[in-house]
Amino acid sequence: MTHIASNGPEALEKAHLRIGFVALSDAAPLIAAKVLEFGHRHGLTLELCRQPSWAAVRDKLISGEIDCAHALYGLVYGVELGIGGPRDEMAVLMVLNRNGQAITLSSRLAGALDAEGDLKAALATLGRPPVFAQTFPTGTHALWLYYWLAMHGVNPREQIESVVIPPPRMVDALEAGTLDGFCAGEPWHAVAEARGAGQTVIATSEIWPDHPEKVLACRRAFVERYPATARALVRTMLEACRWVDAPGHRDEISHWLAKPDALDVPRDLIAPRLVGREGGKRFKDAPLPVAFFGGGAVNYPRVSEGRWFLAQYRRWGLLREAEVPASHDEAIAARINQTALYCEAAAMVDPSWPLPDEAAHVDTFCDDAIRR
Repeated sequence: MTHIASNGPEALEKAHLRIGFVALSDAAPLIAAKVLEFGHRHGLTLELCRQPSWAAVRDKLISGEIDCAHALYGLVYGVELGIGGPRDEMAVLMVLNRNGQAITLSSRLAGALDAEGDLKAALATLGRPPVFAQTFPTGTHALWLYYWLAMHGVNPREQIESVVIPPPRMVDALEAGTLDGFCAGEPWHAVAEARGAGQTVIATSEIWPDHPEKVLACRRAFVERYPATARALVRTMLEACRWVDAPGHRDEISHWLAKPDALDVPRDLIAPRLVGREGGKRFKDAPLPVAFFGGGAVNYPRVSEGRWFLAQYRRWGLLREAEVPASHDEAIAARINQTALYCEAAAMVDPSWPLPDEAAHVDTFCDDAIRR
C-alpha cells in the first residue's frame, strides 16, 4: 500500500475522502472543514457528497461509494445489528454535535394541544390514528419522538402511524395535511413555522439535555485498513467543530449552509436556531443550543450512549433479547465506538485536553430517568 505524506506526524494510507452528509444545520462542521480546508494541514482532501436521505447514507457507506459520513447515531447501531435492513460492521469515530433537534406539530394539532392541555386528548381530536414522521427507523429522531410520546401516555408502536421521510420533504408533507407532526433536525422546524405549516412544541434538549445526535461514521473495515487516515479525519473534524463553536462563527457558517449545494434554505431561517437565539414561536426562552465542541466535551463517543440506543431498541421491539442478549450490549458498544482511536487523535490536536471520565458521567432525562 502506498503511504502518502502528511503535514502531521503520521503518513496517511488514503488522502482523498468522500464524506456524506444530509441537508441539516448540524452538518456545519463538515461544511466548515471543506470551505476552510482544515484537512489540508493533516494531509487530507475532503469531498462532500450531499445525500437525499439517511437510507442513501447507509447504502453508500456499505457499498464504499462514500468513505465516512455525518450520520444519525442510531443509524450506525441499526446497521451494525441489521435491524430492518442490510447489516455491516460499523464504527463511530466521534460525536459531531449534541442537542439541536425538535418536534413540530401541524398547526391544527398544535392548536388542539393548546385547547385540550393534554397530548393524548389532542390526538383524539383528529378522529384517526395520527401520522408522525421521523428520519430513519433506528435513528435518533425516531427514538426522541417515541420517548416523548410515551411520556405523554401514547404508545408509539401501537397508537400512531410512524413513517420515514427525508428531512427536506417533511414540511411539504405537513403543509399537505398528510402528516400531523415530525421529529428531525433544523432548519426544517424553522421552515415549517415560516410557512405556517406547523409549530415547534419541544426541543430534544428538553427530553435529554446535551444528548448525542450526529456522529462521524464509517465501516469498521475503513478503520482497520486506514487507521492513520481515520485519526487524521478525527483531528480535522475536531478542529472544524472547535471553529464552528467559536463566537461569531455560527453566523458565518450560516451563510455557507444556505448555499444551494448545502441546505438551499434562506440564511435567516438557519441562523437564529443554529446560533441559539430562538427555538420557535412557542418558546419564551431558547432551549439549549446545538453544541459542536464545548472544549472537547461534545465529541467523545461514550460507550454508555451506545448502550442507551440498544436499550431503546429493546423497549420498542426493534431488538429481541433472544437475538442479542442485553449482557452483550457493553461489548457491542465498545466495538462500535472507537474510543481509543478518538483519544489518540484528540491528544495529537491538543495533549492538554482532559478526557471524560465515563464511569462518573450521569444523564438525567425529562421524566427523571437516569442513565449512567
